[in-house]
Amino acid sequence: MPTVHQAFKYKLDPTPEQERQLFWTLARCRELYNAALQERRDAWQMRRVSIGYYEQKAELPGVKEVRPEYKDIHSQVLQDVILRLDRAFQRFFQRVKHGEKAGYPRFKGANHYHSFTYPQYGNGASMDNGFLVLSKIGRVKVIWSRPVEGTPKTVTIRHEADGWYVSFACADVPCQELLQTGNEVGIDMGLKSFLTTSEGEHVENPRWFRASEKKIRWHHKQVDRRKKGSKRRKKAVTDLAKVYQTVARQRLDYHHKEANKLVAQNDVIYHAAERSSGAGSAFGESLGCQGRTIV
Repeated sequence: MPTVHQAFKYKLDPTPEQERQLFWTLARCRELYNAALQERRDAWQMRRVSIGYYEQKAELPGVKEVRPEYKDIHSQVLQDVILRLDRAFQRFFQRVKHGEKAGYPRFKGANHYHSFTYPQYGNGASMDNGFLVLSKIGRVKVIWSRPVEGTPKTVTIRHEADGWYVSFACADVPCQELLQTGNEVGIDMGLKSFLTTSEGEHVENPRWFRASEKKIRWHHKQVDRRKKGSKRRKKAVTDLAKVYQTVARQRLDYHHKEANKLVAQNDVIYHAAERSSGAGSAFGESLGCQGRTIV
């Protein structure tokens, strides 16, 4: 049976103390990311020296001596922060090399850094009797909406508008192959129509954001009316984030449903990858999991 790589995402239900620890860990990871970025930037601007991943990774023991609180974070989580920054620079240099518009990696504010990762399952993060066991944090309750399949490789903890989530990136996940239909189809994804098939069929764009604009404007006004730094403003910001989260989930759900329709009816699907939107990833995931071919 063919297998694929797949992520499994679940809602967490941490205790108040665990939630404080999660927020604390996230804040320290963001500080480390910004400090590593500043070190790279200053080294190049002042001395024309390029600092890479391995140099900064080797500095982590020294960081723990200067900032002992970092000893309360698993070592591989800190290494992954440095790796995340290194990947940002790799993408930056890749865009420069190809003559594309390249934005230099930015410092992360509290609202733009939402996750940290244990890069090796079983080393700092594991499952035990229905709980997620995180090093330095403890046994966290998980709302299991479906079983985890395959072999877990990495564990990512992420904070979203409505709480904390865990994602297991798994390898060797078995996939079910569909019966052959003998059909092929080409698709062109656009703006007015979500997609148009080679048979002339148009799939309408539901425009979830447009449908929620009135609610979004109202929540923005609520944020503007609240005093900066107040608890009421913080709650208004959270309510606004939840509206955006709903729109994002509506889009993703629609992408997967339309992809599954095409997958069920065709053996091969042709589309221009460079013109595909965020839906492309949903199509690719559905095709890969069900043994179809995308060209």
